Amino acid sequence: ETGELFQACARYQAGDDGEVDLARCPALPGGSFSGLEPMGPLWALQSQKPFRRLVKRDVQSPFLLQLEVFEGHGEPLGQLLAQAQHERAFLRDGVRRVPVREGRIRATLFLPPGNGPFPGIIDLYGAGGGLPEYRACLLANYGFAVLALAFYGYEDLPKDMKEFHLEYFEEAINYMLQHTQVKGPGIGLLGISKGGDLCISMASFLK
Repeated sequence: ETGELFQACARYQAGDDGEVDLARCPALPGGSFSGLEPMGPLWALQSQKPFRRLVKRDVQSPFLLQLEVFEGHGEPLGQLLAQAQHERAFLRDGVRRVPVREGRIRATLFLPPGNGPFPGIIDLYGAGGGLPEYRACLLANYGFAVLALAFYGYEDLPKDMKEFHLEYFEEAINYMLQHTQVKGPGIGLLGISKGGDLCISMASFLK
């Protein structure tokens, strides 16, 4: 999305039929990873610039992967034998993305296909602020109604992490509990970093 390139490489020994099945063929030492790692070419992707993470900002568009197979290994690269492009979508067909601006709530609700009701989750991230949606939409693909909730550094929310009021998070819980497509009587909480700290506070003090 920013035009920055992330790359990974792996070495494989093809079978007698010339095929490589990543679920059965371990990657040989010398690449970005080794061993039996079917998803290795994806989780091993790294930027050429240090301290960069591969983060999906617009979940409505897919990641575009360029796959290339070269003869031999090492530098310089051998002959290009094959290449293909592959799209990795974040939103399953039928998943609904609903921006939420009710009261003080600044969030995005992801609803699975169908009429529901679905188990509900509130998803919080950490010190980076903003409104990350990529985890919430992936959970919605598997049947959860997930509210990706911003709590600072987004639109008219506080610009820093000096102070948080639990009433804001209580408002988000009530929004989910009152939603016709969210199954009660409880709501799951999912958080990382500061979001994990807030989830503990919500579970401890909000009834």
